[in-house]
Amino acid sequence: INLKIVGFGFIFSCLTIVPTACAQPFVEQLWLTEGVSVPESVLVYRSGKSNFLLVSQIDGESNTKDGKGGIAKMGLDGDLDDVNWVTGLNAPKGMAHFDGKLYVADVDELVVINIKSAEIEKKVIVPGAVFLNDVTVDSKGAVFVSDMKTGKIHRYAGNVLSDYVTKVENVNGLKAIGSNLVVGAGTHLYLIDNKKNRLEIASGFAQGIDGVESMNKGDFLVSCWAGLLYYVHLGGKLDVLLDSQKEGINTADIGFDGETQMVYVPNFLKNSVTAYKVITN
Repeated sequence: INLKIVGFGFIFSCLTIVPTACAQPFVEQLWLTEGVSVPESVLVYRSGKSNFLLVSQIDGESNTKDGKGGIAKMGLDGDLDDVNWVTGLNAPKGMAHFDGKLYVADVDELVVINIKSAEIEKKVIVPGAVFLNDVTVDSKGAVFVSDMKTGKIHRYAGNVLSDYVTKVENVNGLKAIGSNLVVGAGTHLYLIDNKKNRLEIASGFAQGIDGVESMNKGDFLVSCWAGLLYYVHLGGKLDVLLDSQKEGINTADIGFDGETQMVYVPNFLKNSVTAYKVITN
């Protein structure tokens, strides 16, 4: 099944439909694509003429090593190019890419995939891992992966795996910016610097944070799995862009395209991905 619904034209902000003249940021839905199996994360990939989306598919229980999981490939326009782009994973969640490699959090392993060939090159077992969740890569190629159950952020660089930060309760979303990590943990958004100092950027999210993406000028987009998407202003002010909790439409680990100001939302239990234009006036 590959159903794409285009041109809804809905504009959501602060729990209601609002006019386009709204002073605060808002989003406009452009398309919705069904046919993915429990999508947890969307990653925007741009490299030369190769521009597409990758979607992690749990296709089963969220922490079961059943071999059902995989990665789907989608066009930026929502066309589902290859639902079985990579198979043989378990419950894949967060993803990041660097220098032609895709890094995927998969229960207790960090999976390394060659993007050009769509082949699994390596599975790095993370000792003691319970629920690996999100992945980010810094500008030098160091990979960071969070474990929501153990409260750890692991670092993988030069084929060496280490514990980078510990005791971060309910840690999930990660975003590397320079030498800093922006971290979503429970209802708090933190910045962890290269000396591992922790600064709170914002708090007061209504649900636990899932995805974290960087906007311009120190602003962020943050999703909460239960069905919330926030715009986080520099200084910590929160604007609700989407609230689909009552409808049971999940907003899991989002992907953001800075070139087009598009945010791509995996709808988890609805087996769909929705694309929105972020408008900041």
